[in-house]
Amino acid sequence: MIRFIISFLIIFSKLYSQDINKNYPLQIALIGNFVTSSNDTIQNCFITFRTFGKVNLDSSNIIFYPTWLGGNSESIGTLLSKYAYLDTNKFFIIAIDALGNGFSSSPSNTLNFPQITFDDMTKAYFIVLTKHLKLKKVYAIVGGSMGGMTAFEFAIKFPHFADKIVAYVSSPELSSYDLLWINSQINLIEHLNQLKSPLKNIKAYSDMLTALIARTPEYLNENVKTSEFKDYFNKFYKEPDTIYTLDNYLAQLKAISTYNLSKDLNEELNIITNFIKAKLLIIVSETDMMVNPASSIKLAKNMNAELFILKNNCGHLAVSCEIEKVREIINNFLSKNNSVK
Repeated sequence: MIRFIISFLIIFSKLYSQDINKNYPLQIALIGNFVTSSNDTIQNCFITFRTFGKVNLDSSNIIFYPTWLGGNSESIGTLLSKYAYLDTNKFFIIAIDALGNGFSSSPSNTLNFPQITFDDMTKAYFIVLTKHLKLKKVYAIVGGSMGGMTAFEFAIKFPHFADKIVAYVSSPELSSYDLLWINSQINLIEHLNQLKSPLKNIKAYSDMLTALIARTPEYLNENVKTSEFKDYFNKFYKEPDTIYTLDNYLAQLKAISTYNLSKDLNEELNIITNFIKAKLLIIVSETDMMVNPASSIKLAKNMNAELFILKNNCGHLAVSCEIEKVREIINNFLSKNNSVK
């Protein structure tokens, strides 16, 4: 089994950035049979990760960076190396691939992969950090979108594990609108699968739906000329990803649909904030239609946390439109009143 996993990782790594793989090789944590919250088992479960920077003598500069929906540790590596998103001269970043992303255990690489919940993702992360890497705590957790939800979960369920939390374009609680697009995607994919539609078409329809809510109408109108629309539209009909497959996407979507911290703790959102001990930086997009910012804004105000609201027309991808500003905000927050040496 281990030989298969290593072969699998080598093959997949060749498909991604040579520089990232050369300088920040993919590592693997074998965590054995993983029992999910539904009492199913992921046989021989493995979690992949990459590290960036250098850990200091007292391990006080470690940052855990969970992946976003469909993201992977190579994507985070590109963000760090190309845009200097976090200071790797100062911090040691551990980017861990979530269950279901095609690198860690997923439907595409594991037989009889069961349906997972968001809690299962968090549990797997925690096992890697505490049992495989032997960490008792980290300096900070930084995450965007689904990764930000992971950061919120850690802040509430493991309140002393991180001193600081950075969550961007994310939420501690899904809104009805968030659940509408998530469940629309799930139903679309499942029903088209039942009808035996071509995989290429299913992926195209799913990506079209995502495009409708990931950006704003204003952004699309500004960046796609009507004379170029046909070419833009036809690009949705591309060959499906062989790593982040449709089954992987569906597994992660279903996991996100179970994300509910209030339900997990049997408390209202304004009460569970009492569990949080870490200092928070919350960055939201005013025009985000994919992850409604209202709950994040409410949490920040309830806790008197640092809050920054992006006011561009880029929707859920607002950070990419103001990446230099966001980078400065995050690094200032991480460097403020810290004990990193």
